[in-house]
Amino acid sequence: MSRVLVITGASGALGSAVAQAAAVQGINLGLIDFAEADPDNLPKGVMTSVALGGVDLTDPDAATRAIDQIATSFGGIDALLNIAGGFAWEKHEGGASETWSKMFRLNVQTAANACRAAIPHLKRSAAGRIVSVGANAALKASAGMGAYAASKAGVHSLTQALAEELKADGVTVNAVLPSIIDTPANRADMPKADFTAWVRPAELAAVMLFLASEQASGVTGALIPVTGRV
Repeated sequence: MSRVLVITGASGALGSAVAQAAAVQGINLGLIDFAEADPDNLPKGVMTSVALGGVDLTDPDAATRAIDQIATSFGGIDALLNIAGGFAWEKHEGGASETWSKMFRLNVQTAANACRAAIPHLKRSAAGRIVSVGANAALKASAGMGAYAASKAGVHSLTQALAEELKADGVTVNAVLPSIIDTPANRADMPKADFTAWVRPAELAAVMLFLASEQASGVTGALIPVTGRV
């Protein structure tokens, strides 16, 4: 029976790349995003998918409803990939306190709420998996990255804590730590950069899907850098 994988932030550059790579592997997909679902943007060749748009994952009740709906549709969930999030560059002096609140909501609360909703279903899987997106920048923050890096460090700590909490249940919890991802938005923001040095969404997707697979049973609590040549 094909595995069931839930992707948050599914319509973004990375979420779309992961969904397409998973579809090629014949994985059933539950796609969640704050943006409204667009049937024309569903991954090509997917066996079965449930796409839910307009889901505010900062709301724990909304997260639970979305996860439960996908679990009901497929009869369970095997893996959760927390890709939903946000980015802000802002120096602390003269910056807004709301930036810190926003980064916490978009990066930590979305992952925490999705995990809490998914855990009961993942415990019933033969190989439950959680894979989140942290940030290599959170290991040593540079100027203007305080709020973003702090929020991604929260994702790292959530990953390590949940790995310990779920170890006895056979559910693994890991995070990938990308550097700059080669997306259209990043190219537009940094037009003079060497794009070939950045990590490609397909490269990051491959690592995430391995961690979400049955074969990755021996890896949990890991924070795995996927940084290209940056």
